[in-house]
Amino acid sequence: MDFIVNKEAKTVSITKEFAAGINLVWDAYTKAELLDQWWAPKPFASRTKVLNFEVGGRRFYAMVSPDGGERWAVQKYTSITPKTNFKFFNAFADADENLQLPGSDWDFIFIDQGETTKVSVSIYNESLERMEMILASGFTEGVKVQLQNLEELLTKLSQRP
Repeated sequence: MDFIVNKEAKTVSITKEFAAGINLVWDAYTKAELLDQWWAPKPFASRTKVLNFEVGGRRFYAMVSPDGGERWAVQKYTSITPKTNFKFFNAFADADENLQLPGSDWDFIFIDQGETTKVSVSIYNESLERMEMILASGFTEGVKVQLQNLEELLTKLSQRP
């Protein structure tokens, strides 16, 4: 996994190759029943309340801590090119879906390499302060655990008959 922080550009770039085909990897990023199995770094859980994967749609979900605490977020889909790319605006929110701005723009690129799929994510933060707060809260470690969760899920799903 490549993980690059560029404070001048207020971006984080993440690239990871998965030993799974494009269809399975795409589904893992775009279907609630799969997202909720890997999106939260353990011991947290992801719980999607709404997922409408279309331009103008959104995912409203919570990261749930082991003690039941919820940290809500909204992802508003701004662009989708099936099995190639999608983008969303991300912001924390309260349980009533009121956004806590500033937010960040996420750009996912999926590259079909036959037996493997490469995913590149670019995250642009609207403010350096927000980016530094997220990085200080353990974002880097969380992403590593999150992507390990995804790798394990893809392995499990790939082994199904």
